[in-house]
Amino acid sequence: MSAPSDSQRMEKIVSLCKRRGFIFQSSEIYGGLNGLWDYGPLGVELKRNLKDYWWRVMVHERDDVVGMDGSILMNRAVWKASGHEDTFSDPMVDCRSCKARLRADQVIDKGKGRQCPVCGGKDLTEPRSFNLMFKTYVGATEDESSITYLRPETAQAIFVQFKNILDVSRKKLPFGIAQIGKAFRNEINPRNFTFRSREFEQMELEYFCRAEEGMKLLEYWKEERLKFYENIGIPRSKLHVLTVSDDERAFYSKGTYDIEYDFPFGRQELEGVAYRTDYDLSQHQKASGKSLEYFDEERKQKFIPHVVEPSAGVDRTVLALICEAYSEDQAPDDKGKMETRIVLRFHPRIAPVKCAVFPLLKNKEQLVAKAKEIVDLLRPNLFVFYDESGAIGRRYRRQDEIGTPFGVTVDFETLGEKDSALRDTVTLRERDSMKQERVAIKDLVTLLISRIA
Repeated sequence: MSAPSDSQRMEKIVSLCKRRGFIFQSSEIYGGLNGLWDYGPLGVELKRNLKDYWWRVMVHERDDVVGMDGSILMNRAVWKASGHEDTFSDPMVDCRSCKARLRADQVIDKGKGRQCPVCGGKDLTEPRSFNLMFKTYVGATEDESSITYLRPETAQAIFVQFKNILDVSRKKLPFGIAQIGKAFRNEINPRNFTFRSREFEQMELEYFCRAEEGMKLLEYWKEERLKFYENIGIPRSKLHVLTVSDDERAFYSKGTYDIEYDFPFGRQELEGVAYRTDYDLSQHQKASGKSLEYFDEERKQKFIPHVVEPSAGVDRTVLALICEAYSEDQAPDDKGKMETRIVLRFHPRIAPVKCAVFPLLKNKEQLVAKAKEIVDLLRPNLFVFYDESGAIGRRYRRQDEIGTPFGVTVDFETLGEKDSALRDTVTLRERDSMKQERVAIKDLVTLLISRIA
């Protein structure tokens, strides 16, 4: 069952992303370039927090995973051996009426013949194969010998470096190699904001194992990945596991799950968890002539390991986080009148800015000085934003709209003017509930870190 679409909500999210500096159209002053996006000051922080948390969970908190960072350009032979050069394509259809270029699976067929989803026309070309890899040349000459491709996935770098990493890491099966990096696909029809783009980032793990462990580890990693999404603020109720059927999954896979999320434009894939067997290592061993076998010292056996791959999209997950966080409610303004409040309810560990610091009044030198002291206190531990412009209620709203979970206000109580017992305390405001509490400045770092982690 697919989730209903909500185009109005999606339009608000896209507008907010540009207005507040999360995501911009690439090359916008020149009319943009379809399927390519730039992340602004807040977007890049959100993206970095996601990648850092993925790396922490998948690499640093485990004994059985190491990392690598492979190059975007690789020897053309890699893509021949993996099958990408010959088979990494989508069927493409053109509409002769409106000139739309479509993937074949976008064409509408309700039993009355094929129809264009853009104009409804029926004058369509037959599907033809379209290779999704960007071709380029390496070196001074542009000929057949210098052709290579911008990588369409990060996984192949892990497979071709398997033996080197095995030797230097001294890991025993099962173990994994993780990587976060850019990939490029010349999509026929990029759409749904950043969801389907031509340049994107992947967070991939190749988890190597014995053949008899493959199906069990496929189930294990499916559950681990679901937990990950819940831990960054995407509820289990919005996540769905699709078991990819035999006729739809890759021929070399013994089992594949798609983890899907209910976006405003419908239910779509966030991550694939696939049991790829020993296909990739076998292909590269055969094509390169180099051994990619693992030697089991206990069993005195040599064999090519199988692999389970959880592969997540950074940009898709960032978009899911923004869509899930976006909320509107009613809150009083400075005069007590109720107004619509836009809030991004990010989980604190993912939020771009962790805490905002405000002096109650910007023309009171003591308040400003104390607020800046607090910024200096917090900054080595978390990303802080200082704001002294406008009424305090308006400053709260600006931070709510970008998802800042905590606000610290320095007021006259902080200076001890009204009650000496409150000297060196501040008002700590929580974004979602808007509740305020009095906290000692000396306790701020410990308290905020405990609520953000």
